[in-house]
Amino acid sequence: MMASMFNPRARALLFAALLPLAAPASAQPSGRQQALDEFHTRFQAALTRHGIVGGASAFIHHDAGSSAVTFFDGEANASTHQSIDANTTYNWASITKTMTAIAILQLRDRGLLSLDDPAVKFIPELRQVHDAYGPVDAITIRELLNHSAGFRNPTWPWECDQPGDCAWEPFEPTRWQQVEAMLPYTHIDFAPGSRWSYSNLGYVFLGQIIERLTGETFEGYITKNILMPLEMHSSYFNHAPYFLASHVSASYIRSGSKLTAQPCDFDTGITTANSGLKSTMPDMAKYAAFLIGDTNKPVYNLILKRSSLEEMWTGTLPAIEPGKQATAYTSGPHASQPQMGLGFFILNLNGRKLIYHDGDQGGFSSELLIDPADSLASILVVNTTDEGGTPTSQPTHAVSNTEPDSQTDLRQTLRTFELDQIFPAFAQK
Repeated sequence: MMASMFNPRARALLFAALLPLAAPASAQPSGRQQALDEFHTRFQAALTRHGIVGGASAFIHHDAGSSAVTFFDGEANASTHQSIDANTTYNWASITKTMTAIAILQLRDRGLLSLDDPAVKFIPELRQVHDAYGPVDAITIRELLNHSAGFRNPTWPWECDQPGDCAWEPFEPTRWQQVEAMLPYTHIDFAPGSRWSYSNLGYVFLGQIIERLTGETFEGYITKNILMPLEMHSSYFNHAPYFLASHVSASYIRSGSKLTAQPCDFDTGITTANSGLKSTMPDMAKYAAFLIGDTNKPVYNLILKRSSLEEMWTGTLPAIEPGKQATAYTSGPHASQPQMGLGFFILNLNGRKLIYHDGDQGGFSSELLIDPADSLASILVVNTTDEGGTPTSQPTHAVSNTEPDSQTDLRQTLRTFELDQIFPAFAQK
């Protein structure tokens, strides 16, 4: 699709070639089409309300006569007025963690590790960490996967009483040696396995385990074992290949009425395993289709067998962090409480089991939502984070771990409509 086909805030329905049988829009059941129209109206309104420069959303359903329905709205770059289209590349931030977790389960299924192995078995440097609750050797790979190991959340800056004092520190550490140097000054926050606390650092350690076991870079392993089998040819990590560079979306942070551009095409360094994936909406739809599953696609089972995915989608503990405000990660529609599985969040809503993960970084916000029982998925991404509040200062680097104002996060509002209206409409036979 050419960019000229997609005007800012203009509606676009693309029926992707994920399935051999693709029904035109007019062939969609009337209830489904009505729900899609209402969703798109709400999506556009949310972009306008939050001053978001551009975004996209998609619905994927594995059923005869159905295919991915994708909406593209607004601009990939506010300065050049380049429109969002099917080739636009976004940073999917923490959704990267789902691929990291899948890679760990791949290695487990190959007999190279156990989820209950101590993390220090593969990363002996962790013995430098201060653990007041017992030996660090007791912390397992499983606890890294479900964010119950007790490690800190931001990877960088390490210690900072006044955020303004740390502007000189790098956006993310670029080398393992930088993280290793800080391990003697790192402590475990709570008894491992006792509760949940989201930890980017835990996924840095999982990335190290993947590299040390396979002898490959994290990026190389994921590309060979997930991206290439799924034919995600426009997906990569960190800096864009030269032939895709023109499609990279800019990103922005809005604080009050002030819109601040973030550095473009940034490198997530040693934290790539928790936030480095760059991809287009059609490629992410291929990833969602794999998660939904299809017995007619044997490659899916070669990537990871269904039973292992279902193991990852079993809740292990509530995704609650004491004293922290609920976010898109930790709150569900109608006051439902998410659980944490292995790399995925799980939501049980009126007997329906839903799987999801969100991502926030450098102005990008995204969400991947799966209903395995009805073979449904939705994907959403925007290139502007609305923080609410007052303007921020001009950044010297991409902002790490940025989240929208939890009171106005568009994902939470749209997620409720999706689950109440869109998913039931697609599930109708």
